[in-house]
Amino acid sequence: MRFVLASASPARLAVLRAAGIDASVVVSGVDEDAVAAALTDPSPSELVVALARAKAAVVADEVAATHAEAVVVGCDSMLSIGGEMVGKPGQPEVARKRWAAMSGGSGDLLTGHSVIRLRNGERVAEAAGSRSTTVRFAAPSEEELERYISTGEPLSVAGSFTLDGLGGWFVEGVDGDPSSVIGISLPLTRNLLAEVGVRVTDLWRE
Repeated sequence: MRFVLASASPARLAVLRAAGIDASVVVSGVDEDAVAAALTDPSPSELVVALARAKAAVVADEVAATHAEAVVVGCDSMLSIGGEMVGKPGQPEVARKRWAAMSGGSGDLLTGHSVIRLRNGERVAEAAGSRSTTVRFAAPSEEELERYISTGEPLSVAGSFTLDGLGGWFVEGVDGDPSSVIGISLPLTRNLLAEVGVRVTDLWRE
């Protein structure tokens, strides 16, 4: 059985590899803004789960012919800060505004996961859920923040920071699941796999 990660995130792939799983990566190409716009006043957890489901569904359809026996895992992460849900900033000025709100404070990193099991190329089971983990941020100096933004790292990650990269220097602590903050919650993924009848230990590399 193949483990298919419906995400281009190198951090998620690294977490899985460190945890014994050699995943195949297939990027969904889902229009996240369109999925979010189709929802009516979703809660933060409903939003990340809906995005994860959309990604997993697209990839499951795409790989069914080549991965007849597989589990497809879709993921989405967003940071809830000051009552606002934020994703990837994309631009340096947006990252600066995010860090102005985050600096010295805390936010909740929400990660949604969707698991689809394929058997004989057909969907036979699905499960989805989310995790919320509180992240406590340091207060980087202006010089530190400008240097960090200049690396480009915070522009392409949810909440404008990483825990496992350069951004880890500016995280004071995490209350909850660290793997969820990196992008894929190992405890949640294990539970969702169990819901679709798959033991995570059966997916470990030999």
